[in-house]
Amino acid sequence: MMRRTSIGKRFWFTRAVVASLLATVLLVLSMARDSRAEEPRFQAPRDMPDSIALAEAVVIPALPSTFKTRNEGWITFSFPASQEGRVNVLLEAANDARAELAAELGRPVLDKVEVRIARTFEELASLAPIGMPPPDYAEGVAYARLRLVIISLVAPNSAEPPVLPEVLKHELAHVALFDAVGGHPVPRWFNEGYAVHASGESSLVRTRTLWTATLSKRLLPMSDLDRSFPAHSDLAAIAYAQSADFVRFLLRRQDRARFNMFIERIERGENFDRAITDAYASDLRRLEFQWREEVNKRFSWAPVILGGGLLWIGAFVLVGLGFLKRRRDTKRTLARWAREEAEEDRRARIERERPPVHVIISHRDPAASFPAPPVRGPEGEPAPKVEHDGRWHTLH
Repeated sequence: MMRRTSIGKRFWFTRAVVASLLATVLLVLSMARDSRAEEPRFQAPRDMPDSIALAEAVVIPALPSTFKTRNEGWITFSFPASQEGRVNVLLEAANDARAELAAELGRPVLDKVEVRIARTFEELASLAPIGMPPPDYAEGVAYARLRLVIISLVAPNSAEPPVLPEVLKHELAHVALFDAVGGHPVPRWFNEGYAVHASGESSLVRTRTLWTATLSKRLLPMSDLDRSFPAHSDLAAIAYAQSADFVRFLLRRQDRARFNMFIERIERGENFDRAITDAYASDLRRLEFQWREEVNKRFSWAPVILGGGLLWIGAFVLVGLGFLKRRRDTKRTLARWAREEAEEDRRARIERERPPVHVIISHRDPAASFPAPPVRGPEGEPAPKVEHDGRWHTLH
């Protein structure tokens, strides 16, 4: 009984501690996610797509003398000597990105690219083509016509360092799309939306932005994004979130062949709107309407999430799972103890019911218990015996 009471107390104490820890961790994660969602680097475009023809007299500055260069065939990295260790990670990410982008776009891309790595935003600007500086919020920038990508090791508007493989894949996606469409112009929302979608950056923040915009009826018409893409405002976050999600919609599994046909038509010189209409058998306005219907269905239950309910539901689920597991373990332990106690009771009962064993101690001569073999006469016949004083004696 004492053992059962003890394990019950330990169980409830452990359950309370686990529940408190889970609630605290989830609350901290929720606060951190909310704070990250407000960071400027998620509300402004990362780079400036190279969608206009460059002047013939573009000057790309020479590399600093402290830089090293590493040529890997299709891609060349130029970087400060102190950052050579990061190049191995970026090279692996670049190779993976190239394969994924080629498979998604349905054609070979990225035959030749130079990637320059800057230590600060000031250095990033000094490595850019003269007269074409990157935006002041950029962690990276792609100059697709020049086959040039520049990324920074620090984020201008955030204390957190950028995720370099993500930044690199974003910029490579711009160059890959430029290659796939043969350099023909595409709307900025499509260019940026494809790069954001391909890199997978800030997916949770983008999803929450899209939920909020859907519930508040603030989704922007794609035609407005084609004319003027917002920047440095809360509308920029909505613009990028819905552009990336609309590209995802165009890239659905059942429409993958249509997407490749659409890219091929642009490469052949068709106008963007005509190419998408021919490939999807539906014009851009109808496709946007279908996408909005899908978004409304996906996020109709968003208030529970945006209100933090999912976090607490998750906490209760985890606590519940822990409770069930703990209760199952407790039942197993109690069952084992019950079996052991029953076995002990059974053994004790057997001992009590067993008849007593009486040991008879004899004072007779031990030799008397084993009679001597009979003595036989000379002819092999038994020798005669006589009785004297109660004992038999053999005659010899």
